[in-house]
Amino acid sequence: MQELIRVEQLSCRHGAVEALSDVCFSVNRGDYLGIVGPNGSGKSTLVRALLGLMPIAQGSISLFGQSRERFSKWGQLGYLPQNLGPLNPSFPATVEEVVRLGLLAVKKLPRRFSRQDRQQVQFILEQLGIERLHRRMIGELSGGQQQRVMLARALVNRPQLLVMDEPTAALDPEMRERFYALVAQMNREHGVTVLLVTHDTGTIGLYASQMLYLDKKVLFWGSFEQFCHSPEMAAFFGEYSQHLICHRH
Repeated sequence: MQELIRVEQLSCRHGAVEALSDVCFSVNRGDYLGIVGPNGSGKSTLVRALLGLMPIAQGSISLFGQSRERFSKWGQLGYLPQNLGPLNPSFPATVEEVVRLGLLAVKKLPRRFSRQDRQQVQFILEQLGIERLHRRMIGELSGGQQQRVMLARALVNRPQLLVMDEPTAALDPEMRERFYALVAQMNREHGVTVLLVTHDTGTIGLYASQMLYLDKKVLFWGSFEQFCHSPEMAAFFGEYSQHLICHRH
């Protein structure tokens, strides 16, 4: 089994405040890892550290067998942030144009789009059920539609690893369930390895194969089956809450 991520004794700081301490875990090809924890637990800090967006105080991160500092094939990763970030919803671009931006990471200069690129954009739009929106302006779409467009942008370059930071935070409950099901389908049918950060501990248990419970340090890392049979987790959460997370109520 190929290891795509290895994190060893990772510590990160925000100024003088320690945000993560001695975090260790790994992700293999084909895994679907749900990262959960309370607000302020360091989940987004961990994602930013993985993507090289913040410095490491101690420890190490390896991506695809290389240290984060030496890793350069960022086109192998797809990233879906918690919100649209630098892409303003009022940005004058169509759905097709926004998704096509996801191909830039794997293009060399001069960055020109080919016929194959257009076909790949069409394919991913069809896979996510938004092909009829391809001419619509991004700002005209609902929150759920925009999130599907951003997922398409993250997937269009066929990444081996998809990293998502609370992607369902702005979605209503129905759209949230559909989004989780869609990501699980990408994992099962297309072999995309998934790392998904969420505060929704109960729902992610229906889809992810593994869970990392984080509160500035790792409180649990393993399969959901292990979590559901863990006396330590029952003592930590309480048996009733553990049963809710494991859908045994």
